[in-house]
Amino acid sequence: MTRDEAKAMAERLGAKAAGSVSKKTDYVVAGPGAGSKLAEAKKHGVPVLTEDEWLAMVAG
Repeated sequence: MTRDEAKAMAERLGAKAAGSVSKKTDYVVAGPGAGSKLAEAKKHGVPVLTEDEWLAMVAG
């Protein structure tokens, strides 16, 4: 799934897909080659999900 596809899916489900990570961020979905946003999530203690974990979460 591309970043744009994931963002569109999250927004359809009522989530706000932010362009940055802060301590107020609920989750970060990190794929292969994740970079600075993954580092920021770890720094702020934000839960990091794989694409499979996120898909399982939204499938309910």
